[in-house]
Amino acid sequence: MKFWIAIGLITLAFVALVTLDDRKMSQNTVLQPSIGNFATLIGKPAPNFTLQGVNGKTYSLSQWRGKKVVLFFNEGIMCYPACWNQMAVLGTDKGLNNSQVVSASIVPDSLGEWKDAIRKMPELSKGIILLDTTTVVSSKYGVLSLPSSMHKGMKPGHTYVVIDQKGIVRYTKDDPNMGINDNILKRELAKL
Repeated sequence: MKFWIAIGLITLAFVALVTLDDRKMSQNTVLQPSIGNFATLIGKPAPNFTLQGVNGKTYSLSQWRGKKVVLFFNEGIMCYPACWNQMAVLGTDKGLNNSQVVSASIVPDSLGEWKDAIRKMPELSKGIILLDTTTVVSSKYGVLSLPSSMHKGMKPGHTYVVIDQKGIVRYTKDDPNMGINDNILKRELAKL
C-alpha cells in the first residue's frame, strides 16, 4: 500500500512540475505564429525574402529568378546530426548546385553558432546557409508547426520547398523522419 501511495505522490509531483514549467514557458516564450499555409503553397508564387548567409553575403529569393531553387527549412544547430548531414549533402551535391539549380538551408540560429558548427563540420561551409533568426521567413512559408517540428511554433523541423524558374512553388515535403532526400529533390527538379 505504501508503494502505491509513493507512486501516486511522485505522479502528482511530476504533473505539478510539468504544469508549472508549461506556465513558465507560456509567460516567457513568444511563439511565432505561422502566417503562411504550407499545405497551399504549391502553384503559388514563393514568398520573397532577404536573409544573411553565414558567409556574410546577403541573399534574396528574387536574385535566383531563372533558376530552380531548393529551400531546406530546419531547426539548425539543435538538429545534429540529421539536419547538419542533410545541409552538408545539399551543399556538395552537383545535381542540387549548378548553373540551373540553387539550394539553400534556412536556419533560425545566430551567425556565431554556425561559425562554431562549421569548425566542427567544415563541409557545412560548402553550401548556402541562411539565417532566419526571427523566423519571419519560416513563418511566411508556414513551416513552424508541421509534424517534423520538435519545437512547434518556434522552429521549423525538416522541410523542403522546390521553386521553379519563375518563382512558383512546385513541390513541398515535410519529413518527420529527417532523412537525406536528395534523390527525391532531384526527381522533382527534373520535372521542371
